[in-house]
Amino acid sequence: MNIISTTKAREDLGKYINALNSGDAEAFVFGRRGHEEAVLIKFPKQYKKSLSDITNVNSYSKSFDFLNDEPDLYSKKDIIK
Repeated sequence: MNIISTTKAREDLGKYINALNSGDAEAFVFGRRGHEEAVLIKFPKQYKKSLSDITNVNSYSKSFDFLNDEPDLYSKKDIIK
């Protein structure tokens, strides 16, 4: 993972936002001294004010799309229990 310095982020924030909106990138990680401090992702298309910000991001963004190819481990019966 490439960590972008906060100094560089301030200089090029518009560039990173444009890359997210155009689909050229999915996320950017910013930090100081090689340590991750923040992630920039595209704002979800759907947003429910009744849910927390993190729930909205996880539910309506592509955060968990990588799980689409994973096999289901539990049936609906297991989840109901």
